[in-house]
Amino acid sequence: MLKQLINFYKVSSPRPCNGEALSSSGSQHLHSDARRLKYLKWSTFLSATFGYGMYYVCRLSMNVVRKPIVEEGVFSETQLGIIGSCLFFVYAVGKLTNGFLADRSNVRRFMSTGLLCSALINLCLGFTSSFYAFALLWGLNGWFQSMGAASGVVSLTRWYSSKERGTFYGFWSASHNLGEALTFISIALLVSWMGWRYGMIGAGIIGILGFFMMLVFMRDTPQSQGFLLNKNSSSVDSHSLSGKQTEDFNKAQKAVLKNPAIWILALSSAFMYISRYAVNSWGVFYLEAQKGYSTLDASFIISISSICGIIGTVFSGIISDKMFSGSRNIPALVFGLMNVIALCLFLLVPGVHFWIDVLAMVLFGLGIGVLICFLGGLMAVDIAPRNASGAALGVVGIASYIGAGLQDVMSGILIEGQKTVQNGVDVYDFTYINWFWIGSALLSVLFALFVWNAKSKEVD
Repeated sequence: MLKQLINFYKVSSPRPCNGEALSSSGSQHLHSDARRLKYLKWSTFLSATFGYGMYYVCRLSMNVVRKPIVEEGVFSETQLGIIGSCLFFVYAVGKLTNGFLADRSNVRRFMSTGLLCSALINLCLGFTSSFYAFALLWGLNGWFQSMGAASGVVSLTRWYSSKERGTFYGFWSASHNLGEALTFISIALLVSWMGWRYGMIGAGIIGILGFFMMLVFMRDTPQSQGFLLNKNSSSVDSHSLSGKQTEDFNKAQKAVLKNPAIWILALSSAFMYISRYAVNSWGVFYLEAQKGYSTLDASFIISISSICGIIGTVFSGIISDKMFSGSRNIPALVFGLMNVIALCLFLLVPGVHFWIDVLAMVLFGLGIGVLICFLGGLMAVDIAPRNASGAALGVVGIASYIGAGLQDVMSGILIEGQKTVQNGVDVYDFTYINWFWIGSALLSVLFALFVWNAKSKEVD
């Protein structure tokens, strides 16, 4: 049984090809193959991108329903923080583990399985009010969520050259923005019309649709479809992994673990993720509790950051590749400072100012969109061996989501601890929270400066 399961998730076996790189021949026959290859590259890229967007719907659904859950007396703010942290902590471990596994897996099967299981968990949570069941299932959701990102990155490295990587990584990274926007709009509508339980159920249905899309359109490797992209491409298959290639994988992944620059980037990303999930996890709650917005209006304002994040993420890769010859340092610094400014506008300007809140979310979306792309993965992938991109992403991921998990616990405790009841109405003091979130954004910028001159180290 276990052996069958392992074989099911192994990298697809290669199909016969002419033994030459596709680009090395200009024959009419290969011209037809080139068109087929182009279709497969785009269908795989788009299905991985939209599929990972659906992952986010199944991850962020909880963030939209927090205030209604508190208002109904189902859970307290501290309990919600604990539940949220269960996902992040398990996700952190899973991202490291599944990052290493993704390098050696059939990413189509691996990624689609994770989304299906995450969707089913969301469906189940729509039918329970038990704190322990919520914490257990939401934590389990974190494990299945961790199967998505590494699979997507590994898929990009298999199908696209290093010269294309920044551009396509930027577009792929926009998937989380698509998922966030879809969550904060569609799930908020369901919650407003039918209650929080239907928000969780709706997220599950969306996830199942994403699962079927990836099964139909995504492919594992070019070699499994009969293509060798260039003369230096290594045919990754389940048979070669038993020999020299296994040794190469092990050596490359050990090099990732020994590289201090990757660990510093991981720390920078961890602090960035505190500020990221401060808004994603508690932004709607903050606008409702502190500024009096409705669930729908608050979700709309937060969704602006997700939409603007698409722009930031997509153009970050293009700009860094075309204008800075693949360097990510200057854009990372600029947008890191933009993230700090956005949080200051959002949290420190007193009173209710709709357009200032909108402006803050525009800047936050642009900044975080770029930082997730760079600090959250691409800068580590750039300095890691090519065949250990999943491992590099895993190292950054475990640090990032430990930070996100600590944020959720600390935020829940601080929010409830600074709550008072006046005339039967809950009144919140967010002073300590504000500086916790803004300070984390500043520390992220500082640590990113320490790896300004980090270079790629390929393993012989």
